[in-house]
Amino acid sequence: MGHDTRGHLFDLKKLSALGVLVSLGIVFGDIGTSPLYVMKAIVNAREAGTVLPFDEYVEGALSCIIWTLTLQTTLKYVIVALRADNRGEGGILALFSLVKNLKKGWLYLIAIIGASALIADGVITPSLTVMSAIEGLEIYNPHTPVVPITIAIIILIFTMQQFGTSFIGKFFGPVMVLWFLMLGGVGMFHLSDNYAVLKSFNPYYAYKLMVNSPSAIVIMGAVFLCTTGAEALYSDLGHCGAKNIRFSWGFVKVMLVLNYLGQGTWILDNYERVHTQGINPFFGIMPEWMLIPGIIMATMAAIIASQALITGSFTIFSEAMSLNFWPNQKIDYPSGVKGQMYIPRINWGLMLFCILVVLYFRESGKMEAAYGLSITVTMFMTTLLLFFWLLKRRVNRLLVFLFIGVYGTIELGFFGANIIKFFEGGWITVVLGGFIGLSMYAWYNGRKIKTAFIKFVKLEKYVPVIKDMKLDDTIPKYATNLAFLSRAKREDEIEAKIIYSIIRKQPKRADHYFILNIINQEDPYTFEYEVDEIMPGTIFRVNFHLGFKVDRRINDYFDQVLKDLMAEEVIPSRSSHPSLRMHQIPPDLKYVIIDNTYINDTLLTVKEKIILNAYNFVKYIGSDDFKAWGVSPHNVVVESAPLLDQEITTKKILRRSR
Repeated sequence: MGHDTRGHLFDLKKLSALGVLVSLGIVFGDIGTSPLYVMKAIVNAREAGTVLPFDEYVEGALSCIIWTLTLQTTLKYVIVALRADNRGEGGILALFSLVKNLKKGWLYLIAIIGASALIADGVITPSLTVMSAIEGLEIYNPHTPVVPITIAIIILIFTMQQFGTSFIGKFFGPVMVLWFLMLGGVGMFHLSDNYAVLKSFNPYYAYKLMVNSPSAIVIMGAVFLCTTGAEALYSDLGHCGAKNIRFSWGFVKVMLVLNYLGQGTWILDNYERVHTQGINPFFGIMPEWMLIPGIIMATMAAIIASQALITGSFTIFSEAMSLNFWPNQKIDYPSGVKGQMYIPRINWGLMLFCILVVLYFRESGKMEAAYGLSITVTMFMTTLLLFFWLLKRRVNRLLVFLFIGVYGTIELGFFGANIIKFFEGGWITVVLGGFIGLSMYAWYNGRKIKTAFIKFVKLEKYVPVIKDMKLDDTIPKYATNLAFLSRAKREDEIEAKIIYSIIRKQPKRADHYFILNIINQEDPYTFEYEVDEIMPGTIFRVNFHLGFKVDRRINDYFDQVLKDLMAEEVIPSRSSHPSLRMHQIPPDLKYVIIDNTYINDTLLTVKEKIILNAYNFVKYIGSDDFKAWGVSPHNVVVESAPLLDQEITTKKILRRSR
């Protein structure tokens, strides 16, 4: 059985007008809203002092922006990273899937650190972009209640997720086209005020600023904000395709650079207005008649950027579940489209953190301290994984080491520029990212520890017992079709606890036994199954081959398997009970999920005990297996089983004689 679960409306590999339009609406929201706060942050960074005249400072800062966008976004992500696609999918976890078989057991740590830092960044982005847009109203009324309005919009954004964004998503592209045209238009309008800023294209001015500024590291922290959306660009590869992203990036980059240049020329003539009145250069370059429309457009762009990041967070968690980095959680598809997923617990958790961030900082300028720190970590982790991917692709080793040398230096430099803001608010993203990262680490390693203690037995050894049990009328019939969820990797093996459940715990007589197993695939959209008949007409092993982008709704897939087997007359399509069979009632089905296996603490090291305690804590974040896999609770039995091969060294208890 094969099926395409992507739900894309066009061929991702082909360049098309629709593909470009969707790319503009989905991919560039984060990086496209950077002009809202980048130049303001750069001007404020000068307060630390510099020996350069103000005009050279601005030209140097603009040069840093232009070359950061060129080296970091264009060269690394648009040209190199977009080639590292896993059957059309991008992002740090898709990249990890491409290199995880290199026999380097620690690579999963890079993926976990990068993914958790990216999620932490997704909490700051909605708060910063929305608040930066709403603060434009303070030009009209200094007493504008920015914080309540920002929180209201954030609540609205997250509440919309549960209803799906398929309808409003159609407007993302056109709105962002207007947004970028507005950015480029107002920038070009002011560019004519001072063409001298065009000198910024010369990287010498960036070098001069870095060498002659005592506050160079602070300035670089502000400059880095212009490229924070580059990682999201790579993560959205699967939605739009590399060709569409590359083509639309040419347009986006021109509009962004024009806007930055326009803000630069305006700042040269209005430095005091920025400092004394706190006017954001982004709104300062707009004619008075354009302010309200500009604020409305900025708010809409901020909402679109936030929406894209929230959806991206859902995607990361979904992939993490498939890679065993995160516990299974219930995933909904409110729009009926694969890309439009919704994870309730993640959604409300992110919303809570966003609101707390807004209440803590209360001003967008203060949020800039927290923004950027986590994304530098993600970018560096992506660079490390790209290094191994390039080696795997047998690219010239000199070029590969040049790549890691250049981008390792750039990104560690940006990290150093952002880490100095740790106590100014950067600690928030570190704490959040650290919590998510430690949870992923505990879940991944906790699963490995538990698996190491699970005993597997040869299934064929117990076939005669099950065969005789099926014919034993003295054992009450438990179900017609009985299904167990297994994680055995060898096809001829099964967990001892499943045999314990069938034969010893409560003998379970059934007409058909199904052993269901998920086999994770590197191809993100593999969606197939195979059936192996262990005992003709009685015991079946069903292997679901699923890519990491396919949700684990085993109930739905198994229903299809049963229908196929019934159509092939391998199993009956009607109930085995005569009274029900005459009315064409289908056979009953029951799932047995063995939830826990007891492990005695004396068998564990101190490290394993700590990891398992953390694992048990993280388990509460997830959903029960039967909920996550779409199995209705009414036909599920959840059991626990002992560890059958567990040997504990203790003194033998003595029997007292009378």
